[in-house]
Amino acid sequence: MSEPGLHKSASTFPILRRSAFARAIVTLLLLAVLFWMVATRLEIGWRDTWEMVSSTNPWWYLAAFVTHYATFAFRGARWRLLIINASRVDSNASEIPSYFSLSRIILIGWFVNSVAWFRAGDAYRAYLYARDSGTSFSRSIGIVLADRVIDLFAVATLMLLGIAAMVVQGVVNPPVRLLAAATVFLLLIAAGLFAMSRTRNLLTDRLPGRLSKAYQHFHTGAIGSFGRMPIVAVLGLLSWMCEVGRLYLVVLAVGVQITWGLAVFVPMANGLLAAFPLTPGGLGVVEAGVTGLLQLELLVEAAIAVTIVDRTISYFSVIVTGGFAFLIKLIRPVTGVN
Repeated sequence: MSEPGLHKSASTFPILRRSAFARAIVTLLLLAVLFWMVATRLEIGWRDTWEMVSSTNPWWYLAAFVTHYATFAFRGARWRLLIINASRVDSNASEIPSYFSLSRIILIGWFVNSVAWFRAGDAYRAYLYARDSGTSFSRSIGIVLADRVIDLFAVATLMLLGIAAMVVQGVVNPPVRLLAAATVFLLLIAAGLFAMSRTRNLLTDRLPGRLSKAYQHFHTGAIGSFGRMPIVAVLGLLSWMCEVGRLYLVVLAVGVQITWGLAVFVPMANGLLAAFPLTPGGLGVVEAGVTGLLQLELLVEAAIAVTIVDRTISYFSVIVTGGFAFLIKLIRPVTGVN
């Protein structure tokens, strides 16, 4: 059941659709400028870097590519489970979209996040689900919020495991500050969710009619999603382990080696950096952060080579595959629940 004003608020998204590919071109140009600035100002053996990139093993690279896209299978299953959880406490809940449909919407959301600022892909993902299923946008954005919170908890857990592994494996000065930042961030989110669960009636009684109803839907989506957490947690960890597997396979493709602890930690740091809407898809921030972390065990030339090859999968390929899914969605805008 759609809430009042959904179609009006959703009318802004066609603007996003029309400008998405223009934003993609601008984003790629910004990346090219950034790469040029780094290449001309830092004393790096770019010939060595290029030799490692150009000699990338295609079979390991293909395995990394497939492993990366397996994450959407686990993320789609988790999101569907959260929707089912929220539907159990919502008498007006609509039918549940298919697992494939939700996985494709997540891919489209990643594409939008890669070309737009302020993580607009998360809001666009909520919009697509609300439109296709006929549910309210505020309830949908609440479920997406719950999904993001669970993502961050998975990131913090794997970061802790990665640091522990690095300590055991003898990596010097593991970057515990990022874990501390993630922990503080999670505590703030948990405090916010706890406050939401305790103040629903207080807010709904004080807000005007439409806002009160929208907040009720949002609250139902966000708080109601938290159920059957062992299964949800396992799906979340599996989705991020696909990211870990991708990086490790990329390292093998480039022809260097890192410890498992660092292989676990780096994608989590990547996810944490990308969670802050500083640039589209963490552009520039992620590359600098990942390269810096890889230098804990690799020479700078090798670290840059791994980062470049890894970003061709985690960033450039998402623009291509997500852009294709985006176009299909424009051609056939409503997928329904099949």
